[in-house]
Amino acid sequence: MRSNGNATGTPTHEVLLPAPGGGRLWAERSGTGTPVVLLHGAGMDSRLWDAIVPELARHHDVIRYDACGLARSTPPDRMFCDVEDLGAVLDHFGLHAAALVGLSMGGETALDFVLAHPERVSALGLVGASFSGHTWPRDAQSSAYAAARREQDAATLAELELSIWASMGRTAPGGELIEAMVTQNAHLRIAGEQQLAYFPDRDAEARLDEIAAPTLVIHGDRDHPEIGEIAERLVAGIPGARGRLIADADHYLPLRTPGPLTELLLAHLA
Repeated sequence: MRSNGNATGTPTHEVLLPAPGGGRLWAERSGTGTPVVLLHGAGMDSRLWDAIVPELARHHDVIRYDACGLARSTPPDRMFCDVEDLGAVLDHFGLHAAALVGLSMGGETALDFVLAHPERVSALGLVGASFSGHTWPRDAQSSAYAAARREQDAATLAELELSIWASMGRTAPGGELIEAMVTQNAHLRIAGEQQLAYFPDRDAEARLDEIAAPTLVIHGDRDHPEIGEIAERLVAGIPGARGRLIADADHYLPLRTPGPLTELLLAHLA
């Protein structure tokens, strides 16, 4: 384990922990207080949270990690499951339960995890989230996106990721980091997804009413329209869930609008 500090002087600890699917997951722990685990989306990595971790860590024990095969985590050597990886992260840090904040596919993982292990989740923050069981509408962009993944075309996949999900562009806040993160992870994502276990019977959408953890659903007003539709279903389906819309943000809210997002999360997790 390596220790250092972040911009606010809060001590941080980095570790490569054993992953259930083989290899190791890079994780970072910072701050003190009630535990919060941050989960990034597909094709991203934990740098997604760079702009909000320092403030969150003033109030919470914050853990973020790179999903299997992405960024500083090593590739899997057998089939792996994102839900099992999350459990391994909690176990490694000795946490029986934690709040989960997940963006996009990270939100889907958080939802599947809370349905499998409700006793291990104290609260949910779903940011531009998707959920298992959802059928995405077919259009030219989504078809091209699926084709790039199927054909293992990393350059096209990165280009589409940026045009569809980072629609505010490179000159908007966080744009350079978003572009670097997506480009650097595109080929790693394609390789890793070949080993990602698929569970066709998972259907969080049909089980939203089982979720008891306090839930906040957040999305940006410039995100893909389908994310807004999903947000409405999450708020309607999860008992007591609250929804919030953040202005001037596409899918990459933690880098586009870190201040408003952090404020909402701190209030929810207090």
